[in-house]
Amino acid sequence: MARFNTTSAKPQVYSPVASERTPSGTTFEGGPGFARDGRSELFLYAVSRFSGEGSFYEDAKKGDLRYVHLIRQVTAEDPAWVAAFLRWLRTEANMRSAAIVGAAEYVKTAIARTSAVLGAPTGRKVVDSVILRADEPGEMIAYWTTQYGKSIPWPVKRGVADAMIRLGSEMNYLKYGESGGYTFDRLLNLTHPGDAKRSNQRIRAGWQNDLFGHIIKAKYEPDAQIPEGLQTLTRRKALMALPVNERRAALDPVRLKDAGMTWEALAGWLQGPMDRQAWEAIIPNMGYMALLRNLRNFDQAGVSDQVAQKVAAKLSSPEEVARSRQLPMRFLSAYRNAPSDRWKWPLDQAVNLALRNIPTVTGRTLILVDTSSSMHSPMSDRSGLMRWDAAALFGCALATRCHRVDLVSFSSSQHYYSDPVGGASKVYPLRAGESLLAMVARWDRDGFFLGGGTQTELALRAHFSGHDRVVILTDEQAWGGQGEVGAQIPATPIYTWNLAGYERGHAASGSSNRHTFGGLTDQGFKMIPMLESVGTNGRWPWEVSTS
Repeated sequence: MARFNTTSAKPQVYSPVASERTPSGTTFEGGPGFARDGRSELFLYAVSRFSGEGSFYEDAKKGDLRYVHLIRQVTAEDPAWVAAFLRWLRTEANMRSAAIVGAAEYVKTAIARTSAVLGAPTGRKVVDSVILRADEPGEMIAYWTTQYGKSIPWPVKRGVADAMIRLGSEMNYLKYGESGGYTFDRLLNLTHPGDAKRSNQRIRAGWQNDLFGHIIKAKYEPDAQIPEGLQTLTRRKALMALPVNERRAALDPVRLKDAGMTWEALAGWLQGPMDRQAWEAIIPNMGYMALLRNLRNFDQAGVSDQVAQKVAAKLSSPEEVARSRQLPMRFLSAYRNAPSDRWKWPLDQAVNLALRNIPTVTGRTLILVDTSSSMHSPMSDRSGLMRWDAAALFGCALATRCHRVDLVSFSSSQHYYSDPVGGASKVYPLRAGESLLAMVARWDRDGFFLGGGTQTELALRAHFSGHDRVVILTDEQAWGGQGEVGAQIPATPIYTWNLAGYERGHAASGSSNRHTFGGLTDQGFKMIPMLESVGTNGRWPWEVSTS
């Protein structure tokens, strides 16, 4: 009788987030804690946390120091991996500050090394790769100088200069050029973009040479004549010269667009309320994120249904959603903040497009959503959304892609809602045809955010019943005294979705039916069918997207 070559035999598969096989420590709440390797810990931290923001168990300062240490450690070990990771972090994951900090620390680590690593990406290229918006050159220089002083190394200067050439336009100057301590004129004087003798750079065209020259000159001569080729600056100057009492008569979408007027600038220019007339004039020129943030303002101003339909069409456009790279949580935030029903359908379409990488999953799936008190931690100081909101959103989204599914909210038996079969948990009833954002709204309305401790293993024991896989959305800070998570079902795949990026996890990861993903996007979910197909290992998301 065969011992190994059975019909159920499958090759061992591996996933990139790897940990030790046995726990060497504990979670914050005393459960078995599995340490991860440097790349895995760095990845989970960066995709789950906003730079400068604290979490339930780790304040902002401690978290930021751990991130910097991990960047330096992994850069010294594998600079090519870090370079690819940071580029993906800024683009696909849309994490701005973490990518900028990471690129600066990449340069700092490279400078400290005694010799260059053969084939390692240059600091200049890494810095340039994470700057996608025109306010980010200033962010990069500000981070460096506040951390390391006025002496800015050449890789940072050259990378910022490359980005200034790529992003330097009249519109970007009008929108971002005068904000913060490092304004465009200061950045130009610091980095000298286009100076071929210094950096082998070339200005894009004559108009850009005129623009950069005018920016520097205007700092010292506010009334300096605008070069003839800079039509957007010329039109903006003409608008600014209009008497205040004549400005509402100039509220024409084409005229505002030609003058590079943003909605933020419009309010100050009018020196009056942003009423229906003002919003309807500027809405055709607003970007995707600006529209998403102002739905409540549109309603309060009484924007017409005709204009609202155009906004809804843009919000639900597959091309616009993909181009905007909005985190799925942004749509949930907009859904909660927008008072009228006219935004619900386009927002639901948009969030489903933003979660397009969540695959269809066959068989029977158990989804456990951690709604313990530590998950009642803000995603950001500027957001009212909690980590358990993200867990519920992703859990509901995955549930809609499963052929058969049991969706459960869990916490602990010592607080709030007690389940007689062990642990505090509630099975979420699914409704056919219900929209994703409505599911999350009902989750909140019907009391599925539980609070209390994190008894993950008890919830797993209570609800596992021959499922083909288990998905746990959590911060992994399981309580002690309940045993190792998943120890009772070693042959069943358990996929942990980490939403906090703490140092230790609640289970082993990387092989043997135990795999961890993480972040605030849908990128990692496509690993589930990849790992379950015969002999296919999971890969880092930037490796998947480029294969």
